Amino acid sequence: MLRVIVTILPQAEFVEKVGGERVHVTVMVPPGASPHTYEPTARQLMDVSKAEIYFQVGSGVDFELTFMSKIVEINKRMLIVNCSEGIQMIGNDPHVWLSPRNAKIIVRNICEALVQVDPENEDYYRENMRSYLEELDDLDREIREILKNITDRRFMVYHPAWGYFAREYNLTQIPVEKEGKEPTVRGLMALIDQARELNRRVIFVSPQFDRKKAEAIAESIHGKIVFLDPLAKDYVENLRSVALKLAGGMN
Repeated sequence: MLRVIVTILPQAEFVEKVGGERVHVTVMVPPGASPHTYEPTARQLMDVSKAEIYFQVGSGVDFELTFMSKIVEINKRMLIVNCSEGIQMIGNDPHVWLSPRNAKIIVRNICEALVQVDPENEDYYRENMRSYLEELDDLDREIREILKNITDRRFMVYHPAWGYFAREYNLTQIPVEKEGKEPTVRGLMALIDQARELNRRVIFVSPQFDRKKAEAIAESIHGKIVFLDPLAKDYVENLRSVALKLAGGMN
């Protein structure tokens, strides 16, 4: 069995879908933690020292920018794979996995790495990959169907994690937080005015972030906050749920 490390939970889902029973996956950033602030434990670094592959998101996730050199130092034999290879980035936005089209690129990169390290099981990995790529195609069609009748395609988010999803489905995210910075009082007032102008009643929030500012805006527009999780493990179910929540919030 291959010992594999990933940075975030959605990657664990991708690796397990392709690697099946031939991989054992350790996730560095655990459920509920934020890749912007999390620090690895001694136990996790021990797992790193025994691993054959590290799948990094590769898109500038803070955890990797901070700790990747240390991780490489611990295990120089380990294959380091950049899951974002081949993805068209949006500026410095690291949340590449949040579009099914990008997820397909990531899954292919994962499959190639597993085949490289374990060529005897190539057919097994490729068959699993093909099956999961079909699932992602079905998901893409379903999301397009859910969002097709939305006329005003703008939505307000606290943390701007949904740029790739928005690009994929012709939506516009309006972020409260910009470049990791909370809005000033003046900025907050401008956002409240904008929400009223757009007749928006929902502010979307990632569960990993402090929701106080988002709640303040929601209160001012007599609206509510709704959670969208960019780091949920069950990728297909999560993005389906995200599409439904966005459709409800934009209507």
